[in-house]
Amino acid sequence: MRALLTIATMVLGAGVAQGQMPEQAAWVPVTPKAVLAAAVAEVIRPNILQLDEASGGLDRAMEALCAMPSADSLAIAADQFGQVVRAYGAIAFLRLGPLLEDNRADRLLFWPDRRSIGLKQVHAILATEDASATELASLQGKSVAVQGLGALEFVLFGTGAEALSAQEGAFRCRYGQTIAANIAAMAGELTDDWYRPDGIASHLQTPQPDYSDYRTETEALEALVGLVSHGLEALRDKHLLAFMARDNAAARPKLAVFWRSDLTMAYARANIEGMRKLVAASGAARAVSDKQQGLENTIDFEFRNAIRALDLITLPVAAAVADEKQAAALSYLVLVTGSLQSIIGEQLSAALGLSVGFSALDGD
Repeated sequence: MRALLTIATMVLGAGVAQGQMPEQAAWVPVTPKAVLAAAVAEVIRPNILQLDEASGGLDRAMEALCAMPSADSLAIAADQFGQVVRAYGAIAFLRLGPLLEDNRADRLLFWPDRRSIGLKQVHAILATEDASATELASLQGKSVAVQGLGALEFVLFGTGAEALSAQEGAFRCRYGQTIAANIAAMAGELTDDWYRPDGIASHLQTPQPDYSDYRTETEALEALVGLVSHGLEALRDKHLLAFMARDNAAARPKLAVFWRSDLTMAYARANIEGMRKLVAASGAARAVSDKQQGLENTIDFEFRNAIRALDLITLPVAAAVADEKQAAALSYLVLVTGSLQSIIGEQLSAALGLSVGFSALDGD
């Protein structure tokens, strides 16, 4: 508890020292229509394009690695993988429309992998050199656990990954290249869907009574605010508490997403920053009455606290959970995400006259 209080003091003190405490800006209210338009134009589409671009780079890097295996080409592929993980982290909470269609969310990242079922399937493909996993069409017909970022992380960073820098890793590389091509294909599909005329972007920005998804601006705003509220819950429960020590149970860092590539906290940061950008750039907290105008600063203040807590977690996750200060920073991050979920899912929702609805994690 003392370490947690110390972290809270450090986080708040850092804001004062850096002059980053939120200041009350001139109040400029916005309309729900403007919120929806800005969310699509300034956040969702640009972030989807970033994933498309990064995944294309990963696909090319894996192709180059397989053509000319070396330590350098492996390092480039590993770096490109990190860029895709960050890009996906920035949109992973956008669990509506295109990301949910064709099971893309699970195909891009199968997580959590309870009982390591997915990992066992990846092991089997590598052990038997299953040629069907190196053909895009047949890979897409396999389990979601063997065709996305989790599987590719094991290929690039798991046991035996060093073989990728030489010809002996040829099959492993071909499998990884096919996964990368699959990720790039799905990113391209997401881009197409978000730019399609009369597609989800149009429906979200200009709801109509005869649409099956968004009939009113209220429904569209509920979806938008719910994405952030439920996204914060998923980050906390699936990606933080899952590996942290709690209730007299020891920390289990190998339950952290992307622990092999040391991208656990990079993914969490991208997730936080993506949600913060959606709230801030859309102006969602400015579509309230002037009596509720303080919500915008409250929300931004807590997002800043979350980012400052992330700044304090500098070690790989296995070492971070064993370090008193960094474990306390993780605990503080959990508290802040809980606070943010409450503020956005309850206070902001009420101020906008919305009902965010049940959690996306209910029944998980």
